[in-house]
Amino acid sequence: MSFSRVFLVTCALALFSKAAALNNGLALLPPMGWQAWIRFRCNTDCDLDPKNCLREDLIRTMADLVVEKGFKDVGYEYINIDDCWMAMERDSSGNLVPDPKRFPSGMKSLADYVHGKGLKLGIYESMGYYTCQHFPGTFGYIEKDVQTFVDWGIDYVKMDTCHTPKAELVSEGFENFSIALNNSGRPVVFSCEWPHVLSKPDYPLMFKYCNTIRNTRDVQDSWDSVLVIIEFFAKNQILFKNVSGPGKYNDPDQLIIGDHSLSYEQSKTQMALWSIMAAQMLMSNDLRTLAPWAEEILKNTEVIRVNQDPLGIMGQRILNNTKMQIWTKPLSNGSYAAVFFSPSVSTPVSHTTTPAKLGFESVSAGYKMRDLFEHKDLGIFKDDDELKVTANPVGSVMIRADPVMSKKQQNPFKTDIQTDVI
Repeated sequence: MSFSRVFLVTCALALFSKAAALNNGLALLPPMGWQAWIRFRCNTDCDLDPKNCLREDLIRTMADLVVEKGFKDVGYEYINIDDCWMAMERDSSGNLVPDPKRFPSGMKSLADYVHGKGLKLGIYESMGYYTCQHFPGTFGYIEKDVQTFVDWGIDYVKMDTCHTPKAELVSEGFENFSIALNNSGRPVVFSCEWPHVLSKPDYPLMFKYCNTIRNTRDVQDSWDSVLVIIEFFAKNQILFKNVSGPGKYNDPDQLIIGDHSLSYEQSKTQMALWSIMAAQMLMSNDLRTLAPWAEEILKNTEVIRVNQDPLGIMGQRILNNTKMQIWTKPLSNGSYAAVFFSPSVSTPVSHTTTPAKLGFESVSAGYKMRDLFEHKDLGIFKDDDELKVTANPVGSVMIRADPVMSKKQQNPFKTDIQTDVI
């Protein structure tokens, strides 16, 4: 773990007593990692497509590359398997069984391998009778499945809601699964897609049981899908901001940067807005063929630092028109972040603003502004100093504003009293 992430975790621990969700001490910062679904889906035909089917070799390879390519060093730590990992039937004792052809070594062996890389292993289930792809669901088997995951050494469970019975039973199921995880003695992040079956989701209740909440339907490998999710979060931003924080984060679904659809500018926008929304960041891509520009965006430590800020506050959209959106987010130590996103598809769009208009608290010495994608200092700006930002079509500019400290603030124990040296 990098020094910066250790520092952020330490800060978050100090805040945990005031903002615990499950009392499990987990997800104090938004979880980061790699997830199989968007890129590899339910590809189980290893005879036809051995390089891209969902099997243990693929998961091991992705774990290897998260380490070798430096993703682990910047905070990505979970390697999450999605639907279709299991056999079509439970065994004679009612236990879940990984597909014997695609996961011949078993999940315990795979978890040991991932742990040996300094990473954590995540797995998928559904609260219904079946998973979304008609594999065995967990309904009626909660205690047994929790014990199975614990015995395997699983660190993260994503729980879906496909093929569920009536909603009140699903809610009871999520609560019981969460309690069983907490009583298991193993620290396991619980990521829930609970809202999907309810007409009026009770988010405060859900965050008593879940570390992350999927608020939307699945992201697809398309720019339009990303835009729909952005708009959904903006329209519900007050609700989502009020219920999220250390230990309980919103989940707008996976980062599709480096897949088939998003351009360079669109990829920067998804990275910037997922970061400023304090969302969990799970990339779903093929790390074997990832383009250098996509890797650079995903490993941008300055953008990641905003996402991993220990305050855990979800950013808010403060300006919205056809040419420019502005999102702002308070950070620790009196700092702020802002994203200038241009939904325009025609020409670059410029916007002039000031720290005061962005809602930054007045600081007499001003703010040191920095462009996080260009890695460039922009200068010092006081309350009414104008800052001009130009965003490319469907692209984003992300800035960080750190308050300028006086010499006394920089050296609070320094005194001007001189003493004679004897």
